[in-house]
Formats: sequence, structure tokens, C-alpha cells
Amino acid sequence: MTLASVFPHPIIQGPTAGGFNTPAQVAAVSNAGALGSLACSLLSPELIRAQTAQIRAFTDRPFCLNFFVQQTPNPSIDAVEQAKQWLKPVWSSLGWTELPTPAKWCEDFAAQFEALIALRPAVASFTFGILDAEQVRRLHEAGIFVIGTITHVDEALAWERCGADAVIASGLESGGHRGTFIGAQEDAILGTFELLPLVVAAVRIPVISAGGIMHGADIRRALDGGAQAVQMGTAFLVSDESAIGPAYKQRLLTAGEHPTRLTRTFSGRYARGLENHFMRMMADQESVLPPYPIQNALTSPIRAEAGKRGETELMSLWCGTGVARARPMPAAKLVETLLAEIGKK
Repeated sequence: MTLASVFPHPIIQGPTAGGFNTPAQVAAVSNAGALGSLACSLLSPELIRAQTAQIRAFTDRPFCLNFFVQQTPNPSIDAVEQAKQWLKPVWSSLGWTELPTPAKWCEDFAAQFEALIALRPAVASFTFGILDAEQVRRLHEAGIFVIGTITHVDEALAWERCGADAVIASGLESGGHRGTFIGAQEDAILGTFELLPLVVAAVRIPVISAGGIMHGADIRRALDGGAQAVQMGTAFLVSDESAIGPAYKQRLLTAGEHPTRLTRTFSGRYARGLENHFMRMMADQESVLPPYPIQNALTSPIRAEAGKRGETELMSLWCGTGVARARPMPAAKLVETLLAEIGKK
């Protein structure tokens, strides 16, 4: 099975976890002939089923469900209390007297995986880790095209060995979380157009390029470099159907030369977003903070409250390095615009 046989146009709308990409957005992209993606990593199996049903009510075209491959952690009480204290400068600035302990650290990936098998979308993509060959076999038996996310060649080879149909080569410019699962995240430093040729040369399966791709010229460069498609997250994050709050969207649309940088202060895993006060307040503790998903769950109520108040200096403003070139418009119109820019009808 080739990418072109799944979706005709070489554009994937990148999944943006946290409820930012909606069934309406996913369906609009797929109806336009590209591939819409729903971020399922933070959703319960029940919500995954409900939102998938909504997508199917809007489109009969292929779409993708995206997941984080992860284990549920079991941190000690002392470790959790220490992490709360490191965050005290942030949560106390909201007027809080304490930071609540999360009811759970993350969704159960095993339960999500079973829901995925039952739902049988055309495509499933994965990041943060890698599936085993048996899991890939089960996905293939369900008729699902399997895509793994990688940040260097060794990861691409690992996904190819376990039977993946394609890989997303995610360059350092990518917004949101890094997908590194072999070696240290700090060592995955290749930019989009440094990584792409290395991966294309190393694997036989299709390569999808991601990171800083915003306009048709970027897509054309990736395709000319051997990619069979591109994945674009930030470009679709400001689309009309995106569910990001107005304050967040305004920061993205007025980003200009404001720097983005990688940080693990929000979630415990390196992710790229607009630099803000939260990052600066937590900079001294960044190296000792607990890993994802523990830190992510601890900061979730802080970020939610900041979102309600429109306090963007305490929000995770995930975006890629190309954010200044983002264009607000309906998702289908963006697909149409990109196709015109690469000369494809």
C-alpha cells in the first residue's frame, strides 16, 4: 500500500493534542483530499470512539488516529511532592494555596490500542515510542496503515524492522513534543532538511517530512528531497476549525520574531513552543523535573486555569519555528492554497 493510495494529496494535518484539533477540522482536511489526523493521546477510549464517530459523520474519506506509545508511571509520594514544590512559584502566582495531585497520570495506552483496533481507521500514527511486531501485525489485520514518528535514522530503521508502512521524519523545527525514543532527546538535533535525506537513504518505506513546513515551497522542497508527503501541525493550528483559545491563537498570529524553544518544563519531555514566563521561571529546575507524563499531569490544571484567564505567559504555546508564516483560514482552504502553491490540482 502506498501513501497515494490512502490519500491523494501529499499533505497530512499534524495532530495537536490537548483538544486543539477537532473532528470538524480532521474531516475538512480529509474531504479536501489530504489526510486529517485526530490526536488521541490524551483521550479516553470512550472519547476516542465518540470523536471518531463524529469524524465519520462528516466524511467518508480516510483519516488518521494518533497516539503516544507510553507506560503508565507509578511515582512515589515523595517524588510527586517534590515536583509540586518545584512548581510552587507558578501555581502560587495564580493565587492557589496548593497544587492538586492528578487522579491519573495518563490514559492507558493498552486500552486505547484496543479501541483503535476496533475502530479500524485507514491510518494510525504513533510517537514517543515504538510498537512491537505483534501490535503492528494486529493493526495490519485490521486494515490500518501504520506510521511511526522518528527523529533520527536508528529510529526509522527500528520502525521499518517492526513492520511500519511509513515514518514521519520530525526535524528539530517541529512544534510540540519531540518523538525521540532511542537515545537522549537532547541528541536528536537534526533539522528537517538535514534529517530527510538521511532517512530516505536508510529505509525502503515511504518517508513523510515534518518540521517548519508552512507553505507550498516548503512542501515542494521536501518532495524534491525524497519525501512522499509532509506533515504540518502549526500551519493547521491556526485554521478556523482549530479549538485553541483566542489568546493562544492571537499569540501565534502575532508571533513575529518572538523566539520558540525546546523545553521540558511543561510536560517533562522536550517540546517546542513560544518562549514565555513559565519557561523562564522553571529554567533552573528543568533538568530535574519528573518525566512525561508525570510533569504533564501536574501542570495540566495550571495550564487550564491560565487558558481560562487568557494568561498566555503561563500556557504551553506549542508551535514550530515557522509560526510567523502561519495563515488563518478554513482548513480546506489551506489545503487548496498549498496545492496551488505546489502546482497540484
